[in-house]
Amino acid sequence: MNGLLPLLLSGVSYEANGEVLLDRLDVAISEGQRTLVLGPNGAGKSLFLRLCHGLIEPTSGNIGWAGGRVSTADPGARRRQAMVFQRPVLLRRSAAANLAYARSIMGDRGRSVFEALDAFGLSALADRPARVLSGGEQQRLALARAWICAPEMIFLDEPTASLDPAATRAVEAAVDRFHAEGATVVMTTHDLGQARRLADRVLFMAGGRLIEDAAADAFFANPATSAARAFLAGDLVL
Repeated sequence: MNGLLPLLLSGVSYEANGEVLLDRLDVAISEGQRTLVLGPNGAGKSLFLRLCHGLIEPTSGNIGWAGGRVSTADPGARRRQAMVFQRPVLLRRSAAANLAYARSIMGDRGRSVFEALDAFGLSALADRPARVLSGGEQQRLALARAWICAPEMIFLDEPTASLDPAATRAVEAAVDRFHAEGATVVMTTHDLGQARRLADRVLFMAGGRLIEDAAADAFFANPATSAARAFLAGDLVL
């Protein structure tokens, strides 16, 4: 396998307790774009990321890397992509040790712990326990931990939820860094201003379905569906 991408979802559905939470998604994600996934609460955005990352399996349909030829469960594919959650999952050790652990998984290849600490403004916090850091610092550490592995693709699930403006700007700068260095970014957010700043492409979801898939400029200027227009206007979308 050379490159992971494209990531291809074909007819993907996901059910739980008899309820269809994602319904027949067809999506292709190619190299280099920043794709922002938008939609109301309960639209299925986080589930979509978890399926793409291989944390859960679809009830029906197929998901695969390299145009569907490589399974999301393939260990090689797992090591070449990363996911950062709304609430970072950090180890009970120092910030530097969290990064060192991520690097060890990669066979101590790629970027160094010191590079990652410096790149994400964490050098002064290297020896501090990760779980006592502020919310913004924890999120930057989670991003640094992903960055040290040099992923080809990164999934970000509401990475700035509950963060103050300064911490939000730092996370957005990190997203720009990933993009500038060649990683493909897929990110969920409820912040429309953030989506306008970051997105190249928008996937708009509602009710577990993909309603629109459009270039960001076109989506924000003239959404094609009434549901998307209502969402952008701040109205309730069912």
